[in-house]
Amino acid sequence: MAALKLKMPSEKDLIAAIRARARGGSHELRLGIGDDCAIVRPAKGDEIVVTTDFSLEGVHFRRDWHTPESVGHRCLARGLSDVAAMGARPVAAFLSLAVPRELLVARRGKSWVDRFFDGWMALANLYGVSLAGGDTARAPDRDARGKKDAGSACFDIVLLGGVKRGRALLRSGAKAGDSIYVTGALGGAAAELLAVGRNPRRFAGLTRAVEGHPHFYPKPRLDVARKLAAVKGIHAAIDVSDGLSTDLSYVCEESGVSAELDAGAIPVHRLAVEAERAGWVSSTLELALNGGDDYELLFTASAEARVPRKIAGVEVHRIGRMVSRRARRARMSLRDEDGRVTAVEARGWEHFR
Repeated sequence: MAALKLKMPSEKDLIAAIRARARGGSHELRLGIGDDCAIVRPAKGDEIVVTTDFSLEGVHFRRDWHTPESVGHRCLARGLSDVAAMGARPVAAFLSLAVPRELLVARRGKSWVDRFFDGWMALANLYGVSLAGGDTARAPDRDARGKKDAGSACFDIVLLGGVKRGRALLRSGAKAGDSIYVTGALGGAAAELLAVGRNPRRFAGLTRAVEGHPHFYPKPRLDVARKLAAVKGIHAAIDVSDGLSTDLSYVCEESGVSAELDAGAIPVHRLAVEAERAGWVSSTLELALNGGDDYELLFTASAEARVPRKIAGVEVHRIGRMVSRRARRARMSLRDEDGRVTAVEARGWEHFR
């Protein structure tokens, strides 16, 4: 997006700058930015999946902790991860934003919003995602007293995805006897967030997606989802955004089954190991179970399904199994390396806890 070099650009200037970078993308998008509505024509035999996510300053990001590029990347990645969890491919995105005027003023060539779109568009271009529309609004500016709720930015993204009719992966499809799998490694994003809180300046230079920063630049598993769709016997899926314990509980609840996890099989990110060594957490397993923001895929498959150990270059781990629900059986349990079984509570992210 061309930098907004005016001292105070108008809403029309902002929309024009966004539109200039929203070219190309899915052939299913017939009409994008510029009219009252976008027009989408699904591919023959497809269904449309829809997801929406907020990115709120002070809740999902802090301007003194996160670079604008990271905020933009994370905003889009959250929606793309939901699309991947449904076994779908992205078709179009809609982004609404409300920002205080100060974020539109160019400093050193670019404004905060310019840089936000640098991060957003870099990820969109990687996966061929079209920005098809949205809305813009001015958020209240901070007054002289610096009111807590004033001057906060807010972003709301809507993602449309396409999937063959009847082939979407749902939370409600898990069956007793299924194996439970997860991609990648868990706990890294939460561990990195702990590091950020201790030394924000260390991460001030993260202006583009680089390896080893799962909190700032998570990777939506769209390539994994696309290849996973070809594996017979996949029954249910969800993305790990709120934490393994919480997201697995959603699958158990919607499918009417219980889950038994093998503690030794849960893949732990190296940053979680470093956090434990530093004394920031009591155990790596705590971060892996409850940390959240990993954006890995959690799915179940029949015992007969041939699930590869690696899909699209990402490791896949079998971490447990689904069992039938019984009156005195915990919804989720964890077996440690000594064979002891303990109940697992959903203790990941929850906004109103």
